[in-house]
Amino acid sequence: MARFSGGEDPAALQGMLRQLFQSVKEKITGAPSLESAEEILLHLEETDENFHNYEFVKYLRQHICNTLGSMIEDEMEKWTADRNQGEESGYDTVVQHVTKRTQESKEYKEMMHSLKNSMMVVVESMIDKFEEDEMRSRERQKKIQKEKSSSYCTDNCSDSDSSFNQSYKFCQGKLQLILDQLDPGQPKEVRYEALHMLCSAPPSDVLNCENWTTLCEKLTASLSDPDPVFSDRILKFYAQTFTLSPFHMTKEIYTSLAKYLELYFLSRENHIPTVSTGIDVTNPNVIRLLRKVRLLNEYQKEAPSFWIRHPKKYMEEIVESTLSLLSVKRDQSHLASQKILHPIYFLVLVDAKAVWFKKWMHGYCSRTVVLRLLEKKYKSLITAAVQQCVQYFELCETMKTNEIVGHSKHCGNKQKTFYYSGQELQYIYFLHSLCLLGRLLIYTQGRKLFPIKLRNRKDSVSLTDLLVLFIQLIYYSPSCPKMTSAAHLENYSPAGMVTEVLQILCDQKECAIECLCNKPVVEALLQPIHNVMKGTKAAPHCSEAALIYTADILTRIASVEEGLTLLLYGENMNSSEEKSSTGAHKIAQFLKKLLDEDISIFSGSEMLPMVKGAFISTCCQIYGTCEGLQVLIPYGLHESMANAWKKTNLVSERIPTPVEDSDSVSSVSQESQNLMAWEENLLDGLLNFAATPKGLLLLQKTGAISECVTFMFNRYAKKLQISRHKKFDHGVLFTQVASTAAGTIALQSSGFINALITELWSNLECGKDDVRVIHPRATPVDPIDQSCQKSFLGLVTLLSYPAIYELVGNQDLPNKAEYSLREVPICIIDIIDRLIILNSEAKIRSLFNYEQSHIFGLRLLSVVCCNLDTLLLLEAQYHVSEILLNAQEENISETSESHRDFIIDGLSVERNHVLVRINLIGGPMERILPPRILQKGDDPYPWPMFSSYPLPNCYLSEGTRNTDQKQDNDLGKILLHFKMSDKQTEWIENCRRQFCKTMKAKPDIISGGALVELLEKFVLHLSESPSECYFPSVVYTATDADVKNESLSLVQQLGVEMTVRYGKFLNLLKESAESDLTWVLKHFCLQGSYAGHDWFVSSLFMIMLGDKEKTFQFLQQFSRLLTSAFLWVPRLQVSRYLPVDTIESGIHPIYFCSTHYIEMLLKTEVPLVFSAFHMSGFAPSQICLQWITQCFWNYLDWIEICHYIATCIFLGPDYQVYICIAIFKHLQQDILQHTQTQDLQVFLKEEALHGFRVSDYFEYMEILEQNYRPVLLRDMRNIRVQST
Repeated sequence: MARFSGGEDPAALQGMLRQLFQSVKEKITGAPSLESAEEILLHLEETDENFHNYEFVKYLRQHICNTLGSMIEDEMEKWTADRNQGEESGYDTVVQHVTKRTQESKEYKEMMHSLKNSMMVVVESMIDKFEEDEMRSRERQKKIQKEKSSSYCTDNCSDSDSSFNQSYKFCQGKLQLILDQLDPGQPKEVRYEALHMLCSAPPSDVLNCENWTTLCEKLTASLSDPDPVFSDRILKFYAQTFTLSPFHMTKEIYTSLAKYLELYFLSRENHIPTVSTGIDVTNPNVIRLLRKVRLLNEYQKEAPSFWIRHPKKYMEEIVESTLSLLSVKRDQSHLASQKILHPIYFLVLVDAKAVWFKKWMHGYCSRTVVLRLLEKKYKSLITAAVQQCVQYFELCETMKTNEIVGHSKHCGNKQKTFYYSGQELQYIYFLHSLCLLGRLLIYTQGRKLFPIKLRNRKDSVSLTDLLVLFIQLIYYSPSCPKMTSAAHLENYSPAGMVTEVLQILCDQKECAIECLCNKPVVEALLQPIHNVMKGTKAAPHCSEAALIYTADILTRIASVEEGLTLLLYGENMNSSEEKSSTGAHKIAQFLKKLLDEDISIFSGSEMLPMVKGAFISTCCQIYGTCEGLQVLIPYGLHESMANAWKKTNLVSERIPTPVEDSDSVSSVSQESQNLMAWEENLLDGLLNFAATPKGLLLLQKTGAISECVTFMFNRYAKKLQISRHKKFDHGVLFTQVASTAAGTIALQSSGFINALITELWSNLECGKDDVRVIHPRATPVDPIDQSCQKSFLGLVTLLSYPAIYELVGNQDLPNKAEYSLREVPICIIDIIDRLIILNSEAKIRSLFNYEQSHIFGLRLLSVVCCNLDTLLLLEAQYHVSEILLNAQEENISETSESHRDFIIDGLSVERNHVLVRINLIGGPMERILPPRILQKGDDPYPWPMFSSYPLPNCYLSEGTRNTDQKQDNDLGKILLHFKMSDKQTEWIENCRRQFCKTMKAKPDIISGGALVELLEKFVLHLSESPSECYFPSVVYTATDADVKNESLSLVQQLGVEMTVRYGKFLNLLKESAESDLTWVLKHFCLQGSYAGHDWFVSSLFMIMLGDKEKTFQFLQQFSRLLTSAFLWVPRLQVSRYLPVDTIESGIHPIYFCSTHYIEMLLKTEVPLVFSAFHMSGFAPSQICLQWITQCFWNYLDWIEICHYIATCIFLGPDYQVYICIAIFKHLQQDILQHTQTQDLQVFLKEEALHGFRVSDYFEYMEILEQNYRPVLLRDMRNIRVQST
């Protein structure tokens, strides 16, 4: 043995090392590998706060100090003396230098060699001592094995030590010995010791032994051991095996346990309780049985999480053994009077909601196996579940609530123990059956198991029969019998459980359509409503809660398209069934009575507001659609809700403020919360009217639109959904509301617009304050950065012409001399001032990201100005084009006196595009818009820029100008054959037929002079036919002198200039046309009543080739026709023919009638496009209103505009709707594509309708006419009727 330095005794060093190892034992044993253990020891000083207190560490420190201390001091003195004068050396530098010199020294190497030799001696000695101890331990174990047949001793070693020592000693002989010792003939102590050794052995060793199968059988047989302690220990071994063993081992344990239980229930020797006696869970035998069933159930719920990783046969064995167990029924022919409890009664006690079955049906792999076995071998399980539900329902029908509850209480008080009566067991079994069947019905193969044939029942139970039974249980079932505690009563109430099952079925669309969207199910749901309205309770046990549950299911059914159709029209839409008998009518009638307090049954009930709120949600789901609103309009629900809201609002204002330390604080607070919840429910119901154009008109008539929009904004700010089952978000409602002037005012007063602008400015200029800036923000690649895209689309949606006029009309720009960098815009005027019209250095300097922000503003201007009324308004108030031209002028570099070049950058390219767009009018083939991106090559931007008008000719299309070609005379010849006579009606119909024929065959000839002649004669005949006239004849009394005294607004003057410029381009108008058009407009435009330009009169003036007399005469005749109300927008702006409240709303019939039906037909005819709109948070009504208002200018070529106007005049105003549907059908692929790129609003507003021709869709529109004309024309003719 080597000599120890410092005179240390080896025994003392061994003691030091033992102390160190004992202290770090947990850290080392927890290491996954030897390398990890070494890492732990190497970094012990960093992780162990007692490191410097260990004796071994103190010894090493003293040894180093004695050996190297003097050398280290010498090195430090030498370093200090040799350092450069005037230079400061850091402490770290000194330490590094001295450490390096020390490690390179001879003394250090000698010390390390000596220390290594010393420690090797100590470690070898410790290893020798460990081996001697191990040998003694083995001899002691052998001695114990020889003597244990005569004596019993317990192992006092720790579990970890026992497991460690046995892990390498367990072998085949050991397992055989355990098998022998587990024999029932062995003494109790021997069997206990054998079982203890088995539990201590590693599961892998047990599994790999040849005698494992025999052991498994022995353990299963031992489960019936009369000794409860022994059987409990076997159960613990089973539980340990389930937790620690591989799947194929746990499978064998599980199947053996299931087989044991199956044999246990089949054996006549075992005492199993009967249904009549119930179950006393304090009975020792029952406790042991429940423990086994619970262990089985726990594994059932855990197995699906890992059985997918193993062979399918393992899973099949587990599933089959389970279903076999649950299907067990002992032959009870000799016990006809008493029904013995089956295994499933014990399973339901530990898993009342069938969680195990839910997990087994979740995965496709296991679900397939379960359904196949249920169909082939174990359908009796499903039959028993259905039978249990039927029996429970029959019990509810025959017994009163108080009898059932009283019986439950009686059973509960019979013993002061945990006792389940037979009736309670049947109820828990019913809950389990309900959950199992509910999960089964979700899947197609599960539904195919029906119908089910029951004993003692003539007819089979179909799928519909079962669901009707479930629904009847909601209002027939009594209060829940006693469960384990009062806190669980609500969770296990039959109505609540049935509703939960039905809700899950409703959430699966395919399942909802097959199961719930049929007449018997809906009639069952409506039965309580029908009975309550008759003046009696809905059912013997109906309650407010049952009505709430029913309303919730109806709401979910209405959220499915097929369910909504069923509620609106019944199963046969074309049947002669009375319309008022359908579900939607009954629900609306019931809600109407509830809101008007015409039902006295539940008067004074605290839950009555919740009942009302539940049915409001149902009706919201119905009237939130165009077709649903059409059905529910006659009931005036908006008025009833508005009246209820006003009453509630008055009551809430009268509630006194709670006083501190007052007894009434809690009651007042609760009353206030209830009123607030009811008020919000009413506002939510009113707000959902805004989902459709006509609904928005009804909402506006209630006078509650401001409060509803404020409510919407509050939910939007909190990121809450509009309604539980609505398929659209705030975007659709926002679009509808922003399409009207009153809605825009409400948005502004609510703070919606301010929040939108603040969010935009934060993303565009400031960035988020709560984001820690580690790296500079990336320079945006796209013209509009992704962070600003949402705000951009929000502004595009908001800024319809009615909104622009309300927010900007007659207001000047601030144009301040200085702008603070902290000055944030708060309104649309500020956005125009700071981002669009940058006409001063102060505005430019106030922007952190000038180019990006200005491009954002120009892009917004480009989209907004696609509405020609908006363009004229901005041009009249702010001279937008002049400012953009000046900016282009400033962007010129003068290379010489005679040569000037435009600087091509992002801003100049964007300005060039906007200038061409706002100055040039024309359809897709009539004007050329320059691109916004540069091209590859030597000339990246070949399009000429300009800083003054007129535009370069390259932007004008030459191929579409009107030429004096010889027109086809077919139309003229047709008119000559029909003179004014008694056959006037026949002439009109023949003319319409000829028009349709010509549009299909030769659409291009319907233009020019032929079109003028045709329109004049046709409208003349219509205006002289009383059946065709809608408005009465008015004697026109204005004189030329009166007209001369009138003046057009600046917006109208600019509109005249734009019209004449477009007409000249098409070779339709002459130089004098401007004064002639002004004369016509002065005769027909109501000064101050219509804010925009009259695009229909301008279009007609161009059709009449600039003839003011013909135009004037035509308009006088045309104004008597119904079509004029929908083509000629200013015709009804302020009209005595409309109801007063409609005029006060400022909403035009085109919006609440035409666009309403466009949305309604779009959902049916082009459902993908309809869904795309809702996914984009945009409504078709807004873009259609823009198209129609400006007569499709800039969207269609002139010939198509003529065909649009002619088609509506000849065939009726409903063709306006059909043409818009045809356009959406034409654009379907583009709309779907831009929905994915999230710029649908921009695409529809900016892009012309490329490739669309009215004549191409004439046959399609004729089909639409056949299907929808009666409804559309009836509603269009009713615009003069007060809407309620």
